[in-house]
Amino acid sequence: MKNIDKYNILLASNSPRRQELLAQMGVKFTVVVKQGIDESFPSDLAAECVPEFLANKKAKAYVAELKDNDLLITSDTVVVSDGKIIGKPKSAEEARNMIASLAGKPHVVYTGVALYSTKKCVSFTCDTKVYMSEMSDELINYYVETYKPLDKAGAYGIQEWIGLTSIYRIEGSFQNVMGLPTQRLFDELAKF
Repeated sequence: MKNIDKYNILLASNSPRRQELLAQMGVKFTVVVKQGIDESFPSDLAAECVPEFLANKKAKAYVAELKDNDLLITSDTVVVSDGKIIGKPKSAEEARNMIASLAGKPHVVYTGVALYSTKKCVSFTCDTKVYMSEMSDELINYYVETYKPLDKAGAYGIQEWIGLTSIYRIEGSFQNVMGLPTQRLFDELAKF
């Protein structure tokens, strides 16, 4: 941890899940969040490339303010089903429709992470294949009404009830589905 501790780690994320995971890794950090960062991306960019593109775009918004011992972490997560990005729902109805579209078939969660200092930048993407069982309208309604997943890509949190009752298999990192591929991040921080 000596290599990590020499930096002033800045996490540019409002996500309580990312904050919780980074804290559980034993990393001391400060949350820094700028409002209004443009999160658009080229329409011809492959879906699996979008999160790393956005993580780098977010990081570049902070670069001019970094001090010599700062290490900035930015991240973005997307859910991809049938080659299409399933974003964050804007309403409960949209959340229900998203979950219904994911239920009964596999999808992939991609998380892009960027690490920036005044001297170096590194970025990477991790993917996890998620298998969700079929879900009745009653179960989907229960989840959406109880857990209000409007702040989550794909309208679900794997660490919540839906993950316990409806996700029957994953291939890859569980933490990646939560929004931060902790094992890969730890390796990259140690090398940084």
